Amino acid sequence: MKRNGEHRKVVVVTGASAGVGRATVRELAREGALIGLLARGLEGLEDARREVEELGGRALVLPTDVSDPDQVEEAAEAVEREFGPIDIWINCAMVSVFAPVWQTTPDEYKRVIEVNYLGYVYGTQAALKRMKPRDEGVIIQVSSALAFRSIPLQSAYCASKGAILRYSESLRSELIHEGSRVHVGMVHLPAVNTPQFEQVRSRLPRAPQPVPPIYQPEVAARAIVHAAHARRRSMAVGLSALKAIIGNRFIPGLLDRYLARVAWDGQMTDAPADPDRPDNLWEPLGRDLGAHGDFDARSRGFSPQLWMNEHRGVLGVLGLAAAAAGAAWLWQRTREEPG
Repeated sequence: MKRNGEHRKVVVVTGASAGVGRATVRELAREGALIGLLARGLEGLEDARREVEELGGRALVLPTDVSDPDQVEEAAEAVEREFGPIDIWINCAMVSVFAPVWQTTPDEYKRVIEVNYLGYVYGTQAALKRMKPRDEGVIIQVSSALAFRSIPLQSAYCASKGAILRYSESLRSELIHEGSRVHVGMVHLPAVNTPQFEQVRSRLPRAPQPVPPIYQPEVAARAIVHAAHARRRSMAVGLSALKAIIGNRFIPGLLDRYLARVAWDGQMTDAPADPDRPDNLWEPLGRDLGAHGDFDARSRGFSPQLWMNEHRGVLGVLGLAAAAAGAAWLWQRTREEPG
């Protein structure tokens, strides 16, 4: 579909009703995209649709539990029926449980894996079913630095992110083998100020929080949209994510001990936990939560590392120019020195 003679991207976003998914929807709407909004909570989806239309895009509300492959397939059919061929599919839906391993139940592990990992698999397969015959399209897996470096109290979530990483690597190689032009990219996020900490299932003695440094969801959204348009293979967002990925490669044992000491209390505020607080593990909470959590005052709205990542082509040219200028200066100095 076109607007003013330009092709309007058709995009599907799972987890579109809140948090990073909601911020990504807003970023796409500013480009005039046609967006299929997938999530369980109707209230958040309807408010997301209104925001999209106010920002210049169009949206289709599709209440979907991504752990059900039939629902995902039906949503994909509906998007193409309404808007045309899907250009970009962004997997972003998630749930989590904050608890030590020995306090996490088998059903909770199963649910997190069904949403966070199998939900991505089902979304990817729905996208591939349509993109592969056309030999074009982009699939973005919204992941985390925790795919590389797990932390205590989030074993189910960390395991799901690691599974997405390995699944996507296999898929990417298979597409290359087939000579396919379908692109699979991953965006690895840092701690983000989203409403998940208000609705996550938790058995912690105090209220959960992201481990600082914390970034605003708009930072993540810009990275996701950039990765889709630039067809990036992998992007780490924020210096903290990059440090975790690199650190685990070289000093994993030291990180085990460091995180045991820092990341336990670091995932809790000073406020006592509410034992009667509802969570969204099995059902949505029934209200619009938006993109931001409760940590605006402590969150960063800009990442220099991401800015450099987005502009790496220009920075590379400037670096080569500087190197050439330096070499020319040295050569000139050498000529001027007496023989």
